[in-house]
Amino acid sequence: MDTQEILTQLRDILFDAFEIDPQKVQMQAHLFTDLDLDSIDAVDLAIKVQELTGKRIKPDEFKNVRTVQDVIEMIQQLQAA
Repeated sequence: MDTQEILTQLRDILFDAFEIDPQKVQMQAHLFTDLDLDSIDAVDLAIKVQELTGKRIKPDEFKNVRTVQDVIEMIQQLQAA
């Protein structure tokens, strides 16, 4: 998947799971300050990313994810692995 396809899927995931307006989900959006996710939401998001890619995410790897762009880059890395 390319970046735009992943962004579209991520918007769907964030809307379905957390009721976040898809218009707010921009590459530079910060997950915690801009999208109002908390640490429990971040765990749920990591699970959704695992479901999307079919690959396991190590918890320490997801700790560094702060923005939508970080999530997209992680998905791309998982797909390439």
